[in-house]
Amino acid sequence: MSEAHRNFASAVDVEASAALWLERRDRAEWSAADEAQFDAWLAQSPAHVVTYWRLEGAWDTADRLAVLRGQELDDLTPAYKSRWPMLMSMAAAVAIIATIGATTAHYVLAPRERIYATDVGGHESITFADGTQIELNTDTVLRAQMTTAERVIWLDRGEAYFQVKHDAAHPFTVIADNHRITDLGTKFVVRRDRGNLEVALVDGRVRVGNGGAQSALLAPGDDAVATATSLSVTKRDAQDITDRLAWRRGVLTFKYATLADAATELNRYNAKKLVITDPAVARLKIYGTFQLRDVDVFARAARDVLGLHVKDDGNEILIER
Repeated sequence: MSEAHRNFASAVDVEASAALWLERRDRAEWSAADEAQFDAWLAQSPAHVVTYWRLEGAWDTADRLAVLRGQELDDLTPAYKSRWPMLMSMAAAVAIIATIGATTAHYVLAPRERIYATDVGGHESITFADGTQIELNTDTVLRAQMTTAERVIWLDRGEAYFQVKHDAAHPFTVIADNHRITDLGTKFVVRRDRGNLEVALVDGRVRVGNGGAQSALLAPGDDAVATATSLSVTKRDAQDITDRLAWRRGVLTFKYATLADAATELNRYNAKKLVITDPAVARLKIYGTFQLRDVDVFARAARDVLGLHVKDDGNEILIER
């Protein structure tokens, strides 16, 4: 068999598989397990992605043409019931005129949503094709739909730092709960934690809103905290914002923070937790910079500097008088 014939046979196989997936996804019994298998098939090759979305687009166009021709709903129903033969015919026709190489350029047009996540203590950097960069902090989950048509991020949990490549024709939006952060040429950090959403702006501008009357246009140094019912903005100095982002360098900086707040922050990065049960001890202040993953050093500082008693049971470190 010649190389051309092998390429043609491969293209037909891909088209047939794409048609099968399109037919399966139209069934009422489509499940999460089916979706996982479908995603795995798409991930095997850019040709799978391109072929599937092209075939789906061709089917949608056929539907629209049928309606434009004035067919009644009763006339269309049998077509849906017997769409498999038509799908295979479409797939074969497309395979004849298409090559994988010619369609790879359209890969970026496929509307795929990707999930990125970090474990406790994790840190991951992502760079997208448009030049936008995102850094994920500890225990963070976000979903991204970055195409030539739209740029949308859903922050489901945790914290992320954004350096957005501005494109006025294609706004960049971060969605968390019911809040939307819209980029206007920006570097900013978003944290979703304990029912609150916090947005600190490093450079540029962003608009924060919840789809209702509450919204704010942030300037550099602004720190916005949003809840389901409120939105407040506080101006921070440049050093405060730098300290706020110290996790990007692998450290946390505390400037007269309460021991309770410092312990809460460190606990975000560690399976081994700091525990403070005495309210008086919790209100004590601490100043210093600590490695994200070194709760033992923090406990020793509490013992040596504040004169507290530290008890390490392996899974927790109890700090008390």
